[in-house]
Amino acid sequence: QVQLIESGGGLVQAGGSLRLSCAGSERTINIYPMGWFRQAPGKEREFVGGISGSGGNTGFADSVKGRFTIARDNAKNTVYLQMNSLKPEDTAVYYCAKDRRPLRSGITYTATNYDYWGQGTQVTVSS
Repeated sequence: QVQLIESGGGLVQAGGSLRLSCAGSERTINIYPMGWFRQAPGKEREFVGGISGSGGNTGFADSVKGRFTIARDNAKNTVYLQMNSLKPEDTAVYYCAKDRRPLRSGITYTATNYDYWGQGTQVTVSS
């Protein structure tokens, strides 16, 4: 069973930056697209960004486009979410997830296509 462990969350002032990490327990995740989602209190979980299995393609929600980037280091079985110019509305629990399909160049935007999820890490942005 694949385990995904997020880290890097915390409290930051508006305009600041954080880098989240998602470490996979198995090397097999390296061929799967990976995604980041977030859920704020009282709101539904939403897609933040994703990266293809090859790492060559990334995609982001409009709300974070231009501020967030995603990268993967397959040697470390790890995916990163770099968050810059953070806003109070970015406050949420952030989750990484693994796509159920080994897509080399595709990105999955729909939560139902992900089969393994991390436990989440809290990001709080103060104004």
